[in-house]
This record gives sequence, C-alpha cells and structure tokens, in this order.
Amino acid sequence: MPQFDYDLFVIGAGSGGVRAARVAAGFGARVAIAESYRPGGTCVIRGCVPKKLLVYAAHFREDLEDAAAYGWSAQADFSWPTLIANKDREIARLEDVYRSLLKTAGVTLFDGRAVLADAHTVEVAGHLCSARHVLIATGGTPVRPEVPGADFAITSNEAFQLPELPACVLVVGGGYIATEFGGIFRGLGSRVTIAYRGEQILRGFDDDVRRHLHDELVRKGIDVRLQCEVRAIERLTDGRLGVTVCTAGRLERMEMDAVLFATGRRPVTADLGLEAAGVAVDDAGAVVVDEYSRSSVPHIHAVGDVTNRVALTPVAIREGAAVATTLFGGRPVPMDHRLVPHAVFSQPPVGTVGLTEAGALEVFGEVDVYSATFRPLKYTLSGRNERTLVKLVVDGASQRVVGAHMVGPDAPEIIQGIAIAVKAGLTKDQFDATVAVHPTAAEEFVTLRDRRTVRR
Repeated sequence: MPQFDYDLFVIGAGSGGVRAARVAAGFGARVAIAESYRPGGTCVIRGCVPKKLLVYAAHFREDLEDAAAYGWSAQADFSWPTLIANKDREIARLEDVYRSLLKTAGVTLFDGRAVLADAHTVEVAGHLCSARHVLIATGGTPVRPEVPGADFAITSNEAFQLPELPACVLVVGGGYIATEFGGIFRGLGSRVTIAYRGEQILRGFDDDVRRHLHDELVRKGIDVRLQCEVRAIERLTDGRLGVTVCTAGRLERMEMDAVLFATGRRPVTADLGLEAAGVAVDDAGAVVVDEYSRSSVPHIHAVGDVTNRVALTPVAIREGAAVATTLFGGRPVPMDHRLVPHAVFSQPPVGTVGLTEAGALEVFGEVDVYSATFRPLKYTLSGRNERTLVKLVVDGASQRVVGAHMVGPDAPEIIQGIAIAVKAGLTKDQFDATVAVHPTAAEEFVTLRDRRTVRR
C-alpha cells in the first residue's frame, strides 16, 4: 500500500474545510489544511460575521428614534472608523480561534496557496505533500460584470474596509448581498440606490416575500430601480463616480460616492490544478460532485461554495462533516440539501424554509396558502410604518406544511424553530394545535386562519 504524508489534505480553511479537518482528525486521521488568505474563510473574515455586525450597527438609528416613544432620549452620533476598527478586532479574534481549534485538533496548518501537482500531491508554500484523500474547499469570490469602468466599483470584499462611509451609494444587484448592504448603508445614513436588472428583487424567493421586502426597502428611503442595468462607470475630477444606467430602455446618468457590485459569486477553482488531476468542473467552474461530495476522481472531494450547490455556511459545515465521517468514521453519510432554511439579513430581515407558493404548486398541483401582514407591537408607540409578513404554504392533499416564509424583525431567529417543524413534516393541524406564545410575532405561525386555495 502506498504511503502518504497525510490521510487528508484540505485546500481552503473556511467553515466547510475546517469542520472536515477537525472531524477527520477526531477519527484519528493525519490531516493538513492550507489557506491562502486567513483561516476562517469568507464567512468569518469578510462575509456572514462582519456583515451581521454591520447589520446590528445599522439598526441603532431607528432604535434610537423609536426609543423616544418609550421615554428615552439619546443623541444619534455615528462613527464609521470606530465601527470598522471594532469589527476588525473581533474578526482577528475569530481568526485566532480558528487557528487554535485546528492546532488543538492536531491539524497541520499551511499558510499559503495550495494547488494540486497531481491527483495525490499538493504543492503549498514550496512544499510537496502527498495525501490519500484531498478535499477542495476554496469557496467563492465576488464577480464584477464586464462593464466599462467596473474596476472603479467595489464588491462585498472591499465594502468591509472602506476608509469612510460613502454619502451616496449605488448597489448593483438584487439578491442577498445587494439587499443586505443596501440596508446597511441606508441604516448608517447613506443615500442608497439599488439597481437590479430583473423584474423583482430576491429571485428564487416566494413572490409575496419579494414584493413585501421591496415595499419595505422603499419605505425606508432606498431608491429601488428594477429592470435597471449599469452601462458604464467613470472617475470624475472630484473623485466621485459617474454612472450611466439604463432603466426600462431609458438612459440616465448618476453621480455616486461608491458603486458596489453584488451581482453574484463564482467558485474559486482557477489554477488549482484540477484539470491536471482529472477533476471535472461545470460551465460555472464549480467542482462536479455526487451526494457524498465526491468528484470525478474518487479520492478527491469538494464541499461548500466551490461546488455551487447551496451556498450557505451551515450547509458547507454539514458537507465537510459528512465527508470526514464517510472517509474516516466508518459509515457513509450523504448530504441532504432538502428543506434548508435561509435568511436574508436585510432591513427588515427575511426568513424562509421549504417551497415557495409557485414551487409547491408545481409539485403538488393544489396548495392552501395562509398569510398575514401586521405592524409589530414594538412600533405601535413609535408609529413606525413597517409591516411584517408571515406565510405558510400547505400541500392541499396531505395538509403538510411545505413552506414557511417571514419578512420582519427577528424573522431569521423565528424561522429556525419553524424549520424544525417543516423538516419533520408536520401538518397545518399540528401547527394549529400548538399554543401560541403571546404577544410575539412568532405566534402568527400557529394562529393563521385565512386560507386561499390555489390550483395549477
């Protein structure tokens, strides 16, 4: 039997890669991991965690305004440099935590870019390491569209390190990142325009969710431009950016302090040596894998955003643990990508699990839809005009709840509990039999009564 330096070599120390490395080491495997940037990956270093910290910051302006109705008075002074410095300190702490976790698990960490020299050999930091198994966990990276002057714009990567808060921002895109950063910048005091080329934001989400969030963003003062494309960007003499956009066939010129492209991400697979190792990738550059995250080369696996399946951190973590358990834990563990809950940390936030109304109609032919909108109790004293949406989608035949959707304060926290019920296949009657916690927004999910039946 050939001898290898390591039983598993992981390329990429993000959430999925680190979890796979630690679980494999826990089973007694000899494990190494390489990271070209900073351990922690996109989520910890320049994704989920810093973004959520900025989302928290963006809420305080409205919270302070609402506090007046509750008898409090406070001065709303904001310092972008203070926020970024404190965020950087926390991210550095988390990076150290990840390094410590790997060291404690007995995983060898290489700081450097790793590439496949052949199917069993990884080259990193001038070293050649042989491995019985290789795991690709290099994640994804933001994409800039091919627009003249696109290099003048920033992506989510650079947004976390801006030296000052831009007074006027154009966010290009209509998905998670666009709506989240639009809310962040607006909440911190910027004038924000969101330009999306589609007919409505949040493509792939339930249509009621999409319309509701759109209306709430507009209500908060964000200029949402649909069917709007950026045609060119130029640097002006005063340092600002001149942007030419086309909205429904009409050209318009804007002046902005910053343009943020949130127009998608692509898997990081270029120049990794995958082709030489025989690893197949699809047209988007994603590693093609089966239900066990196994590539076209049986001993090379891939997890997380690099596979372009469900690009969410908890999914990557589950995939990484499943690979490690399959290879070293004595039992094969396929990854179940059904009924994965999602959250968009927009303002207001979105929480969703399961099928959309349109998706359920395609599958079942007849569905019962229950929904309600209401003003959160917190805003009754302050008079803030914000509405919450809750919605259940139910299979007409079995009465099983197949989709749950919410837009409003605490939606991501609430949907996590609802996701357990949806994953377990509970029926509408079982939801109704659950006693509500009152007064809460979450109780709406067990008190919905107004029904409309929709048939294909």
